[in-house]
Amino acid sequence: MELSAKDQQLMQKGSQQPEKLTMEERLNVVRAGVLGANDGVLTVVGVLFSVGAATNNAFTIFIAGLADLLACALSMASGEYASVSSQSDAEKVVVQQEAQRIQMDATAVFNDLSQFYQERGVTRATANQIADQLMQTNPLQAILATKYDVQLGHYVNPWAAALSSMICAALGGAIPLMVMTLIHGHLGMWVAVFATAFASALIGGASAILGHGFIKKAVVRNVIIGLVTILIHYGIGLLF
Repeated sequence: MELSAKDQQLMQKGSQQPEKLTMEERLNVVRAGVLGANDGVLTVVGVLFSVGAATNNAFTIFIAGLADLLACALSMASGEYASVSSQSDAEKVVVQQEAQRIQMDATAVFNDLSQFYQERGVTRATANQIADQLMQTNPLQAILATKYDVQLGHYVNPWAAALSSMICAALGGAIPLMVMTLIHGHLGMWVAVFATAFASALIGGASAILGHGFIKKAVVRNVIIGLVTILIHYGIGLLF
């Protein structure tokens, strides 16, 4: 069986990113940004409090926080790039495998499509009709959507995820860094605590909205994690 002209055209695009992004592609970039912001806030405030508890030298605290902010941003970017690249490669491999399967064993693909609709309450006869129509028009797009929830020609972008994570990690880490740079001593630490709690609450709420989870639970959990992070690092600073 031959692939449809539309499927062949999309296959030829290879790794080129379409002009119009799907919702999944947009959410992938936003997800990377949320995770980056959360890491930026927690890692930078942790370093600031551990160093701030050990010394009251404002310049030392600033340099330590700035170095950690840059390291965190680059680390999050590289991690996102590696992770999303693996996901993108896996999606492209699936496309190649299913394209070959359509050419070599179209009956198996037809059965997969029919089974998909039967499992959703459609009668076997109707499911076969739907599968037959899809096999005649766009078999590759149909099997990718039903079997893998992948849209042909649309793959997650590792560069977009890396850039989003890096920028948001830097912005998140800049919150406690600016507070403790502008406000010195114990007052600066207390303001940084409240700023971190507020930022953690916003990030927790955003992650819950993206993941369709419980917003209140996510906010409380993220704030507690932020406060515990501060407490642990402050204790380490006092110890040394």
